[in-house]
Amino acid sequence: MSDTSNYYGDVVNVNDGEKVIGINHGTVIHNDGTTQDAELQAAVADLTRLLNDLRPVLTTDQAQTVVSALPALTADRATLRERGMTLASVSQIAATVGEVGKPAVEALGRLLALLG
Repeated sequence: MSDTSNYYGDVVNVNDGEKVIGINHGTVIHNDGTTQDAELQAAVADLTRLLNDLRPVLTTDQAQTVVSALPALTADRATLRERGMTLASVSQIAATVGEVGKPAVEALGRLLALLG
């Protein structure tokens, strides 16, 4: 028999390492989260502004749905993830009004991308 080692997948050998992070298979941001929180706050503010601008071209029911959804838009990731149905309904309303709603749909896409 030979002394061959077969490794399938990632192999990491750490000998007396300090602050070892491991293998990064994607983008990892090593900060206190303030950068992402600022981006999230900006995305929520942008979407809120666009939805308010969109209200005059909506039907009464659509406008009421948007008004009801505005307080749900918060810069808290966990809360926004739980409010997926609210985000989906706002997205559908913005999409139904065509080109006028396109900026709101794009802003919602940016917000969802930040949520992961």
